[in-house]
Amino acid sequence: MAQPQSLDYATLEAAARWYVDLRDDVPDEAVREAHRRWLERDPRHVQAWERLGRLQDKLGQVSHGVARPTLASARAKRRDVLKVLSLLVVASGAGTLAWNTTPLSTLMADQRTRTGERRRVRLDDGTHLQLNTATAVDVRYGDNLREVRLLAGEIQIETARDTLARPFIVHTAEGSIRALGTRFIVRSEAGRTLVSVQEHAVEVRSAHLPDAAVRVDAGQQVSFREDRIEPLLPANALADAWTRDMLVANDWRLADFITELQRYRPGHLGCDPAVGALRISGAFHLGNTDAVLDNLTSTLPVRIRRFSRYWTTVEAV
Repeated sequence: MAQPQSLDYATLEAAARWYVDLRDDVPDEAVREAHRRWLERDPRHVQAWERLGRLQDKLGQVSHGVARPTLASARAKRRDVLKVLSLLVVASGAGTLAWNTTPLSTLMADQRTRTGERRRVRLDDGTHLQLNTATAVDVRYGDNLREVRLLAGEIQIETARDTLARPFIVHTAEGSIRALGTRFIVRSEAGRTLVSVQEHAVEVRSAHLPDAAVRVDAGQQVSFREDRIEPLLPANALADAWTRDMLVANDWRLADFITELQRYRPGHLGCDPAVGALRISGAFHLGNTDAVLDNLTSTLPVRIRRFSRYWTTVEAV
């Protein structure tokens, strides 16, 4: 018998969103068809959906005071799939899952943002930490070190002068970044960390080569993985546009633009390969991603097709 495939966080989150979407209202056939397409795309989607089916049986064994309000809240607030996802994680058992990032530690992080949310935090020493969409961090200040662990997402850090002269270090799954009195951005995704320095400098070390530090000065950026650090490149001068609720594209492929916009909205946002090579430039406000998508139709030969609140594609006209 074939062994079940491990499920990543994105797959389980998508299943939870479909669960909420299909049970909040009476879905029309377009929504059901979009759900069928999602199931057909990957056997892991079917596996996640079957796991949600088993969750229904388990909910029947939970006291009414716990189970019913949890699902009722999910139905009342379609964007709040976290409760359904948490129940799914508990019912599945952490030992059966393979996570790109540990979801429970992400959910229990010291500071976190939801998809589409951005937030600024002032740490105890006066350091300012800005969290981008779907970001989670832990903060640990000790006698000798100031440490921030980026569990998921993207942060901008503006370090404050420390009266105890403790080094400030950001950790990711791929390595670490030591601040040298600075302002910089760290983004972690798909086994890679990207660091962009806006003021002063940082030292970057990959996890498997901790003794080989690379200095990154203001106006530079670098990408690194666990076992290597890529060559230095000029930094994107607009890398911090998200801190002002903006997404700025300069002659981007439409497919790349849609991939980036996807980070700021829940559910699935796809781009038809037939229009993926179209070019796009401009400044777009992240506060209303639906308006951003609708505006594309006035400048590009595309249409926006919405199957549900959580399933949208950009297609050729």
